[in-house]
Amino acid sequence: MKDFKDQFPVTRQYTYLNTASCGLLSKSLVEWRREHDENLLLGGSMFRDLHKEHIREIRRSVGHFFFTSEENVALVPNFSFGMNTVLEGLPKGQKILLLNGDYPSINWPVENRDFEICYAEIDENLEQNIEVAVEKYQPDIFAFSIVQYISGILIDLNFLKRLKLKYPGLLLITDATQFLGTTNFNFEENAIDVIGASSYKWMLAGYGNGFFLIKQEAQQKISPITIGLNSADASFSKTKKIEFVGGFEPGHQDTINYGSLGESIRYLEELGTDTIERHLASINEIAKREFTKLGLLEPAVTNRVLHSCIFNIKGDAALFQKLKENKVIASLRGKGIRLSFHFYNSEKDLEKLLALLY
Repeated sequence: MKDFKDQFPVTRQYTYLNTASCGLLSKSLVEWRREHDENLLLGGSMFRDLHKEHIREIRRSVGHFFFTSEENVALVPNFSFGMNTVLEGLPKGQKILLLNGDYPSINWPVENRDFEICYAEIDENLEQNIEVAVEKYQPDIFAFSIVQYISGILIDLNFLKRLKLKYPGLLLITDATQFLGTTNFNFEENAIDVIGASSYKWMLAGYGNGFFLIKQEAQQKISPITIGLNSADASFSKTKKIEFVGGFEPGHQDTINYGSLGESIRYLEELGTDTIERHLASINEIAKREFTKLGLLEPAVTNRVLHSCIFNIKGDAALFQKLKENKVIASLRGKGIRLSFHFYNSEKDLEKLLALLY
């Protein structure tokens, strides 16, 4: 891919391998945000009066990007808000399957409510573990992350299709914060019923914005109880006719944050999701091969074919400090050092990292 140093100035000075912690803002997005606030500064309510159509346009953009209709798109400030809204709309006492050790924003909201809970283990046999657990416990819902935030283990989406065929009544709810933005993802052709994400990682939209995609069939099983004037499109006459996504959008919507999501989607579409996917597949293949040679990966990763853009390599605080001193930006997570790649990373970035590891 092309050189992105002009669009992402951080990459001029650093080898930035930390998208899993914070995706980078592009220069063009920052310029758009500056123009947005200048319009608000100079126009006040006259500018804000345009926000409803702007929000609808953003919702349409999200739907188009993930091949679904805008009626299935809810704009939320972050994944946690959306996840809690979904759970509050489910019947009490349902049985939910979780992954042991999954991201807290998936597991904690479930564990803190009146649900019957069962677990499957995260290891090299992830899909087999899930299938055994579903057969054993017969859950109503399976809630999980597509990509594990520490190890980078990626669930097989084709497995989910097979699981859904075998258990059509099983509601699949997923956190895709570590996944969306890395690949060309078609929501309607996927088995997942409800998918949510914060947009500050691979979607590169900054903080304070995210989204949930909910299929029509799933909307029949969820009755959100969150409500506010915006739920009724700021119309007192619509309190009895609130659309489904209104339960996820009870208050005013921030056009700079959600607008950032819309602008980031435009940028990703210009680059091409297929192009991004191919680039990341190439880097990930090299990274996994070289990390495996060095014995830096756990068997749960090396023994699997599929993997994400996240790698957790064996390393202590001393190695982490060495990387920082050489301007390689990563994160300490779990028992190792978490590295993550996006399209603005090149093979040269990987070569620099490997030179420090050998």
